Amino acid sequence: MSNLLVDKRDQEFILYEMLNIEEELCKRGPYSEFSRDEFDMTLDIAGRLAQEEIYPTMMEADREGCRLENGKVFVPRSFHKIKEKFIEGGWNLLSVSPEAGGQGFPYTMHLAVCEYFVHNYAFHSYIFLSVGAAHLIEKFGSDEQKKKYMEKMYTGLWGGSMALTEPDAGSDVGSLKTKAVKQTDGSYKITGSKIFITGAESDLFENIINPVLARIEGDPAGTKGISIFLVPKFIVNEDGSIGKRNDYSISGIEHKMGLRGSSTCSINFGDNGECYGELLGEERKGMKVMFQLMNEARIDVGLQGMGTAGAAYLHALKYASERKQGTSIMNMQNPEAPRVAIIEHPDVRRMLLWMKSNVEGMRALIYFSGICFDKIQILNEDHEEYEKWKGLLEILTPVCKAYCSDTGFRVTETAMQVYGGYGYCQDYPVEQFMRDLKIASIYEGTNGIQALDLVGRKLGQKKGKYFITLLSEMNKTVARFKDIKEIKDIADEMQTYINLLAETGIFFAKCSEKGKFLIPISNAYPFITMLGNICLAWLLFWQAGIASQKLASIYESNRIDPGDKERVNNFIADNREAAFYSGKLYSARYYIKNVLPLSESFAKAIKSEDLSVININNSSFSA
Repeated sequence: MSNLLVDKRDQEFILYEMLNIEEELCKRGPYSEFSRDEFDMTLDIAGRLAQEEIYPTMMEADREGCRLENGKVFVPRSFHKIKEKFIEGGWNLLSVSPEAGGQGFPYTMHLAVCEYFVHNYAFHSYIFLSVGAAHLIEKFGSDEQKKKYMEKMYTGLWGGSMALTEPDAGSDVGSLKTKAVKQTDGSYKITGSKIFITGAESDLFENIINPVLARIEGDPAGTKGISIFLVPKFIVNEDGSIGKRNDYSISGIEHKMGLRGSSTCSINFGDNGECYGELLGEERKGMKVMFQLMNEARIDVGLQGMGTAGAAYLHALKYASERKQGTSIMNMQNPEAPRVAIIEHPDVRRMLLWMKSNVEGMRALIYFSGICFDKIQILNEDHEEYEKWKGLLEILTPVCKAYCSDTGFRVTETAMQVYGGYGYCQDYPVEQFMRDLKIASIYEGTNGIQALDLVGRKLGQKKGKYFITLLSEMNKTVARFKDIKEIKDIADEMQTYINLLAETGIFFAKCSEKGKFLIPISNAYPFITMLGNICLAWLLFWQAGIASQKLASIYESNRIDPGDKERVNNFIADNREAAFYSGKLYSARYYIKNVLPLSESFAKAIKSEDLSVININNSSFSA
């Protein structure tokens, strides 16, 4: 098991056998020149780069961390070398449009490629925050701004950040105090403070361009009065060269539980009243612009959760296969029985199968969301299917972010449990996987905020049409595979939980009609967890349907009677493809039988209409 970062066979299965991306994406529109051969070659090269260059720096960079000296941030030394290799290979430009100098790959492939890189998210964040900031300029900037900033950011010469959060406002962005005062030349003077700004300062780039949310002097309070500005570290001269240092300072970097190689900065703008900024887009449209970046970032955070969990699972699987301890449960009374690898112990097998099924479900969820994005790029807005794919992406984006970051963290925690005491030590990387991933449920909008976005906005969009579209896709999958004998029982269970999800959505709608708004709001997080739980079951069932058909074909071509359990077992032990597809059936069966029932408890709790979280007096929280 040389690759401990991504399950390559599962990745191929989801991309080509489940989502059929070559047929779905490469036959028309902006992706018509791509092929599976090109995709496979790209994934292979990405895998080698990740394993040979990026993964080896992960633990080293964590130990070294970042340091702030005289207002300058120095990142781990190893990041400079891998940044050059990363940029040289054009990995930052994979899904950037050809018009902007990129390679124009489908977003689904961008996600698949980046799954190899996100285990080292401290490094990954510098590169793709820069790409995200450049994309904002590509979409909303003037031609002058594109030439001035975007081109150098896309080449990797200059970096970027996303400066939203303030000390007093936190997630309440509308309460920000950072102010912009318009100058006679059309530029703005920026004053204020931001905190927790990843990549706002580092020695990786010649210059850093910070998109900054601020309120133009005199504009209304709240989010409607917010604009967004480009604030460069160094002022750019008319000829494109770097000029004087802009008037903002880095007052500190955070000392964090994880992602220690990533600089998280506190910034003071305009200490001397001379911080230069340029308006990006239109006045008072800052939130619209920023949401472009944040929605992409939320999928990326979901990818971080899934990708880190996937690496943690593969490490735990390798350890469990090699670590010998105890005897087989069948020989426990025999003191002479040989020791066995811990993968033979039932509780370890439970943990491994729990991790396997969750990772495979999350991978399918992230990639499916990617194909929703790509379908939107292919189709015109007047196409009848455009709204379908847009609606699915709208619903699934907060689920990707919240469910995959929460569940991914729990996978890393379970991986550590497989290692026992060794997992708690820095000898192995699983403790760092867990530390690095915890922040994912907090940044880019906490998971509670994602849940409120889902329940407060997304469920009701287009009068509930988007949510109904998701339910319809789930029902189609069950109808497609329900008559396959091997999975008929879990098909019936799957249908029961899809119906339960629909009923809960209807319950929320009725609560709103009756003015009981606090019930959906106070149950938003349980609901997004329930939806994520059912989404993973749906996608795993979909995979099981395909795997059943493939496995039947393998048995037939090898003259294997599926009813001969002993021969089937021996055959699977020696045939990798049969073992893979059999594993798919067990992943789906385990998840639907053992994990999916959690949704029933969430639905029951939601429908109880209990408002204890609202009604408890503040003073009653303490003894």
